Amino acid sequence: MKYLIVIIALFSLLGSRQAIAQNNVQKSLDRIDPRPFADNSGHWYMGKDDKRMINPMPGKPQYQPNQLAEIGDNMILFQKDNGGWPKNYDFFAMLTDAQKDSVRSRHQETNTTFDNGTSYTHIAALSVIYKVTHSGKYRDAAIKGLHFLLNAQYANGGWPQYYPIEKNNYSKEITFNDGAFEGIMELLRDMLNGLPQYDYLEASDRQKVEQAFTKGIDCIVKTQINDAGVPTAWCQQYDEHTLQPAWARKFEPASICNSESADLVLFLMSIDHPDQRVVDAIQYAVKWFQDSKIYNTRVDVVPAPRMETPFRVSTTDRVVVRDTTAAPIWTRYYELKTHKPLFCNRDSKVVYSLTELDRERRDGYAWYTYAPQKVLSKYHDWQKKWSPGKDVLVRQ
Repeated sequence: MKYLIVIIALFSLLGSRQAIAQNNVQKSLDRIDPRPFADNSGHWYMGKDDKRMINPMPGKPQYQPNQLAEIGDNMILFQKDNGGWPKNYDFFAMLTDAQKDSVRSRHQETNTTFDNGTSYTHIAALSVIYKVTHSGKYRDAAIKGLHFLLNAQYANGGWPQYYPIEKNNYSKEITFNDGAFEGIMELLRDMLNGLPQYDYLEASDRQKVEQAFTKGIDCIVKTQINDAGVPTAWCQQYDEHTLQPAWARKFEPASICNSESADLVLFLMSIDHPDQRVVDAIQYAVKWFQDSKIYNTRVDVVPAPRMETPFRVSTTDRVVVRDTTAAPIWTRYYELKTHKPLFCNRDSKVVYSLTELDRERRDGYAWYTYAPQKVLSKYHDWQKKWSPGKDVLVRQ
């Protein structure tokens, strides 16, 4: 039960799905790390949803991270016939027999996704469970999930948010949002790097993994936004045909998105012996992060009267404060071409300051970020190793 409390506290405190490290795949071989699944669990415990297969039972405990077989059985239980998984369930929950029957009865559904840290995290966890238990059912489920992931990739190297494709909404777009793309790529990279939990892979699957990884790198490089001849960073989502920046949700405009871009660059920096395209992409993004810093600014969360909306309940507000001692900060969105900080209401109306947002949006989304600083902090070590002749942070 203590892990449930931690997950809920994290989800509430951080306020942003991306901040819950859902893009990290399983690395340990003696336990299943709950953090990559925190986004799923956090949504499940937020409240009842009649569209779900099952809802949480009051007071039900969770499996401990070292109860590998029990967690693995849950993951197999939730796996759909097509090999993928639905989002927003707690895969550590101890379920009743009736709940298990409800989940089994809907295996044919195709609401399978990579959103909220789904599917690629399950493949990683099942691989660990197989390595420890040597039970073939976990290996088979992981391979089935891997085939789902490989089948979902577009020919241009991108992945949609949902697969099979949902044609009438933005989920068909190539999705960098909330770590989905780099989460998949981290899994493929770990497979190619020979992590021991993936030694069950046949040569034919390893070849497919290598091809998918190569296409994924191509997609990242091709989608770096080039404004007036100078590459910058990336958008959250892209048109799956044209590879142009695209709107996602109604308050997520086509723009340069520093939060998602920072995660992408950190992933690119993790690649050993990067080719020149990857080196150049990192260098351009680092220069963009340096140039798009916002100084003398901090964002405070302040108490506010309770406000209920159809989307959420708010008891706080956020205000921008001038502070000459504040560390550099970035907005999540920058307008294409103008590079002005960008904000957006649920009516898709673009505004240029936090104060112009409706309170529900102002307090309900991560409009500012420190994520690019993680890239800048790692840059010099990376640059000395992989690009010793060019330091884009040195003033000319």
